[in-house]
Amino acid sequence: MARLENISVEELEAALDDATRKKETQRLMAAIIYKRGPSAPMIAEWFGTREQTIYRWFDRLETEPIEQAVQDRQRSGRPSKLDDAGWIEFREAVQHPPKEAGYDHPAWTTGLAQQFLEDEFDVTYSRRHVQRLLKDAGLTWQTPRPQPPTADDEKPIEFWTTIKKTE
Repeated sequence: MARLENISVEELEAALDDATRKKETQRLMAAIIYKRGPSAPMIAEWFGTREQTIYRWFDRLETEPIEQAVQDRQRSGRPSKLDDAGWIEFREAVQHPPKEAGYDHPAWTTGLAQQFLEDEFDVTYSRRHVQRLLKDAGLTWQTPRPQPPTADDEKPIEFWTTIKKTE
């Protein structure tokens, strides 16, 4: 066992008690299991991952502090087209009816929010990303239920008043 020689099982178990995320727990459990005998290929099979991944976890545990080694590294990613101030302004705007933002619509739709982002912030997002932004802003989207043209408007009212009387 040439790996993890400088880390004791007790240290790993102590770190496991403080682990808060699934990935952290998984990485610490893999190390504890390895220290108790099973091989890395066997652990990789149990965890449903590649052997190289297990060895990479062990390498990080040997070179970095345990708390840092079990966490995902920060990924840079693409910068957002909408800055923090723009995001706050967008979130505030969609909390109010579109009429307050100058649109003649009764409620926010994906297309309307997409148009608002283009008009106000000069950014273009896909429809799906605008849906994510609306969800992050606390809105839920619903599709209207169609009413048959022959529906009687009085029947639902009669139904609910009858139900309330029986309760």
